[in-house]
Amino acid sequence: MKIIAMIPARYGASRFPGKLMAKLGSKSVILRTYEAVIKTDLFDDVYVVTDSDIIFEEIENHGGKAIMSKKNHETGSDRIAEAVADLDVDIVVNVQGDEPFTKKEPLVKVLEVFKGKDADKIDLASLMQVMTKVNQIEDPNFVKVVVDDDDFAMYFSRSPIPYPRDREAGAKYFEHIGVYAFRKQALMDFATLPMKVNEGTEKIEALRYLEYGKKIKMVVTDYMGIEIDTPEDLEAAHAFLGEE
Repeated sequence: MKIIAMIPARYGASRFPGKLMAKLGSKSVILRTYEAVIKTDLFDDVYVVTDSDIIFEEIENHGGKAIMSKKNHETGSDRIAEAVADLDVDIVVNVQGDEPFTKKEPLVKVLEVFKGKDADKIDLASLMQVMTKVNQIEDPNFVKVVVDDDDFAMYFSRSPIPYPRDREAGAKYFEHIGVYAFRKQALMDFATLPMKVNEGTEKIEALRYLEYGKKIKMVVTDYMGIEIDTPEDLEAAHAFLGEE
């Protein structure tokens, strides 16, 4: 089974433009992410897929592999689908470009599901971690996911789900971590399917897979580091880097 990693990297992020080229210590965020994925030694190849000359040159100038893509992609999945269309590959792992502290263990866990008892049902797999802070559960910048008894995703939302009408019922909240492992066909299908209302409303691309009947296996992880969505996240990442 051939497995590659793709890191979609758009320069013009809406909440924090240019964040992937922001310095984290002596290196850019995108370069740290690329090197962290390489360091896992899990993949036959690792690429950064970008619409930005600046990011492309950042990776290439440091000996990495980068692919230029169209500028008008709606989502990271669309960008990756274009990049892998002509590649002979079985599983494509999408690691977000703003995850500079990506670790090996969670990626091993998400890949293992394709060898497990539900493997024939799985179109893609992704990661989630337990949320305990009320302010994060209520924060729309943190995407939440609800799963069934077999850990297949039922819905993703920026709202607190399930809604805590009964706070004593024992609900557990999970943050969706933006790491995916796709069967190639799931990506190809995604790129041909139009966006529906739920995805358009929530701005969560994972909802398109659910809306078209794809099965997403969720895997619990204890640690994925710091996703850099805001300048405050970058400050936290600097502090974390100093502790490593």
